[in-house]
Amino acid sequence: MFEEIEFNKSAFRHNISEEDIRWAFFHYRYDGPIENMENKYIRLGFDRSGNLLEIMYNEIDEHTVNIFHAMRCQKVYYPLLNA
Repeated sequence: MFEEIEFNKSAFRHNISEEDIRWAFFHYRYDGPIENMENKYIRLGFDRSGNLLEIMYNEIDEHTVNIFHAMRCQKVYYPLLNA
């Protein structure tokens, strides 16, 4: 289980706060690899206001991730919630 989160500047491009990203990351509904991309994963989770976020990250080690993308979830990812 991941305990530490590092953030790229790009994670905040869509004006999602660090607190909301952390909340959604640890209270997720879906987690899986991004197709055709090595060591890149997507998590879908709800922020503190109930907005569904898409969060993309890399695993640094077994305890640490690097989040490089976070924004309100695009409709294309909704089907993942049923996976």
